Amino acid sequence: FFMQKATSKWQKDVEARGLESAGKWIGRLERILILTFILNEQFSAIGYLLGAKSIFRFGNLSEADNQKQTEYIVIGTLTSFTATILIGLFLKYIIS
Repeated sequence: FFMQKATSKWQKDVEARGLESAGKWIGRLERILILTFILNEQFSAIGYLLGAKSIFRFGNLSEADNQKQTEYIVIGTLTSFTATILIGLFLKYIIS
């Protein structure tokens, strides 16, 4: 819900291509992995996850025609990562 609200301003500018709801599931799985990494103090793994996503998701979006879609994905990814990291650190603080 939070991610949809945070990126709703740009959703109309991005043409949907690909599997239906794939982005939603990718985001959910990313957040689960990030939370797991934080709770297990594997902070460097978050960087590897971001790097892997960059290679697979952004590799074909570097053309000028796809600039809006690329920017939309980057904004969503960074917002998602930031929110999940903050939640994970908060949970880690409460648990400790």
